[in-house]
Amino acid sequence: MKDQNHATGAQEAGQAVLEAAQAALKELRDTWDPVQVDDWCGSVLSRSGRVVLTGMGKSGLVAQKVAATLASTGCPSLFLHPAEALHGDLGMVTRDDSVLALSNSGESEELVRLLPSLLRLGTPLAAITARPESSLGQAAHWTFSYRLPQGEGCPLDLAPMASTTLQLIWGDLLAASLMSRRGFTRDSFALNHPAGSLGAKLMKVKALMHTTWPMVPASSGLTEVLRAMTGGRLGMASVMEGPKLLGVITDGDIRRALEGAEKEGRNPLDLQAEQMMSRTPAMIGEDALALEAASDMEARKITFLMVGKPDRPVGLIHIHDLLTAKVL
Repeated sequence: MKDQNHATGAQEAGQAVLEAAQAALKELRDTWDPVQVDDWCGSVLSRSGRVVLTGMGKSGLVAQKVAATLASTGCPSLFLHPAEALHGDLGMVTRDDSVLALSNSGESEELVRLLPSLLRLGTPLAAITARPESSLGQAAHWTFSYRLPQGEGCPLDLAPMASTTLQLIWGDLLAASLMSRRGFTRDSFALNHPAGSLGAKLMKVKALMHTTWPMVPASSGLTEVLRAMTGGRLGMASVMEGPKLLGVITDGDIRRALEGAEKEGRNPLDLQAEQMMSRTPAMIGEDALALEAASDMEARKITFLMVGKPDRPVGLIHIHDLLTAKVL
């Protein structure tokens, strides 16, 4: 019975958190001002500096996350701890920067003590707070506020829960708006994420492709084709007529050609490249994403794609290239 009571209490506590956040989000969805957000975005984009995020305690942790999101989506930013700023780190802020301060109450002691210095410096100040009438809300040029109709959702009504969720949402909303105003693209995102699978998937095919690969003339015999494929170590050879692509030969094409020759009673050594090749090889553009190449290979169940226009290849991308780059 005791365990059952604990389980019931935990469920009720969890439900309270969800309902508190949901109520606050519903109200924010209906009340946020896109004109105000756009005006802030315009100010940020008109300046040459960074967006400086600041906040104490849990709000400070949210501010760090927002700073990271902004930086990764094309907006130079950093986190400044208010207490450290009062002891010299304020020198990190320049007149070209913008400041975005987070505080649920808008009265965090260190943040309030920092406000006069920020205002004297002349940096545009925005705030994310539940109390637009607070010291922070009144000092800010843009106040991105939220309400908590059902409180924090904390069983003791003490720990920040719904409020930090709303601060995160505001941070993401501002970051998304800046991305849209800036014209931030997948290519831009890839430049800021060079490591790991995320960046690799957003790389273009031309960054991973081979610019040299096995090639043979249409009249090449079986031995010549096998020699080219063995040397190239890509499990294929392209059949060329000058710069023009006629087709490709894979291990599977050779097996099928040998079976056909056997059935017809022909000498396999008399086979020529044009008799073994597939005439419509799979192609992809060099400006396509590596992720698109991976999806195409998986759908077709093949190990490589020719890169370029149908009759004018400029490269080849192999499944091993995608595996090495952690696209797959």
